[in-house]
Amino acid sequence: MTPIYPFAAIVGQEQLKQALLICAVDPTVGGVLVRGDKGSAKSTAARGLAAVLPPIRRAAGCGYNCEPEHPLPLCPVCSGGARALHDGPVPFINLPLGATEDRVLGSLDFEKALQGGKQAFKPGLLAGAHRGMLYIDEVNLLADHLVDVLLDAAAMGVNTVEREGLAVSHPARVTLLGTMNQEEGDLRPQLLDRFGLMVDVAAPREPGLRAEVVRRRLAFEADPAGFAAQWQTDSEALRENIAAARALLPQTRLSDQLFHFVSELCCEFDVTSLRADIVLNKAARALAA
Repeated sequence: MTPIYPFAAIVGQEQLKQALLICAVDPTVGGVLVRGDKGSAKSTAARGLAAVLPPIRRAAGCGYNCEPEHPLPLCPVCSGGARALHDGPVPFINLPLGATEDRVLGSLDFEKALQGGKQAFKPGLLAGAHRGMLYIDEVNLLADHLVDVLLDAAAMGVNTVEREGLAVSHPARVTLLGTMNQEEGDLRPQLLDRFGLMVDVAAPREPGLRAEVVRRRLAFEADPAGFAAQWQTDSEALRENIAAARALLPQTRLSDQLFHFVSELCCEFDVTSLRADIVLNKAARALAA
């Protein structure tokens, strides 16, 4: 497996890294939409973040990423009682632009149905991304029927599927990470509203920063494993900081003055939705933690 470019090795792009770390500390912020030109580290940062997130506890072979304390009754692995639990990486699922609705939502498992004569559900990408991240490159080019699917899941945190007389619901609490190039078209307002944070990125304009970006990238391509090993200490420190911030988050309280300031800010910019106020307050808590 080829190592992922280390998040800690990304040069510049401070706003992008900060937005991603906010969502790492508090996934309920609502994900991050990254807009910018090609070659501005959008995908690199998103994939690198997943590699530094603290691991999650799950059962081996579980297709729903069930929480150990709340196993899903329909999960064949977790509903059986004794399970082999282990700490594994946070799910990072890539949603292809050409994916079918069944691939995203899940579908009837015809192989099991033919073998056992009983209806069985085959979990899709939303189940695989539960408790993790769903990454969509060029999200503005996503087909409308998939946008509608994501809107429902993002709003409810639950995926409900009805296929051939089979009705299934399972948790789908995912952090949406989307990247897009505005030259290729805009994002539907309904889906744009589901991203808590948005960052505009561009390649550095300072020659020194650009040279360092190229230097590190060439070093990574020449020896991916060796380059990743050089940044292992920084990556571990970042993972520990995220874990510590998550532990502090429930104890973090915002002052009344800050609540009032956020509301004043939203009123000043004529923001109609209260979701902006909520996201700003959550982001402030995550930064404080």
